[in-house]
Amino acid sequence: MSAISESPRSDLPIEGRPIADVIASVQGGSTRALGELLQLYRNYLSVLATTQLDKRLRRRMSTSDLVQETMLAAHRDFGQFRGHSEGELLAWLRKILVNCLSHAVEKNIHAQKRDMRREVAMERVAKKMDDSMARLSNIIADDAPSPSQIVSRRELAAELSDQLAKLKPNYRDVIVYRNLQGLSFDEIADRMEIKSGAARMLWLRAIAKFKDVYDLESPEVSE
Repeated sequence: MSAISESPRSDLPIEGRPIADVIASVQGGSTRALGELLQLYRNYLSVLATTQLDKRLRRRMSTSDLVQETMLAAHRDFGQFRGHSEGELLAWLRKILVNCLSHAVEKNIHAQKRDMRREVAMERVAKKMDDSMARLSNIIADDAPSPSQIVSRRELAAELSDQLAKLKPNYRDVIVYRNLQGLSFDEIADRMEIKSGAARMLWLRAIAKFKDVYDLESPEVSE
């Protein structure tokens, strides 16, 4: 049997290919596919990072900085990944994000060293975000593909993160805070350093805009 990296499928663009096949190609030695694979989850990591950077850290580093560090570490250490599914890959990427976040805390605000409770908290945040993403998709589009359909192509949270990335940062952030984290408008106002009424109006505009840009295409099903 030929190695996966030598299969003709490893030379195909990753779009339209099952994620498990892409992971297998990378593990078989297809370095070209690695960068493309990780890029699929940049927006997902950005949404997660947005939920985790508090006001102190935001003054010292941006969400994009944290995501970039995570992507670089994932590219460097992909040989250590032993999973085969998209779910396992997302969990692995979340752990790398946790490590990068912990290092940022130690470096920038001289807090206590890495605490395993932070990793557990991140997993809870990710699971809650998955559920919230499903609810958000129902708010935005009544005829959106079902979660089971989307999982066959990419997990719902990763897909919706790509949709959120189409928005300007303050629109994306206010939806993350309100719909994914369940913060009150007072809490959102404090985090975004605006007034509570302004936070409410910003959220209303963001939701309206999200409905305009929302474009989940139904996956092609190949039997």
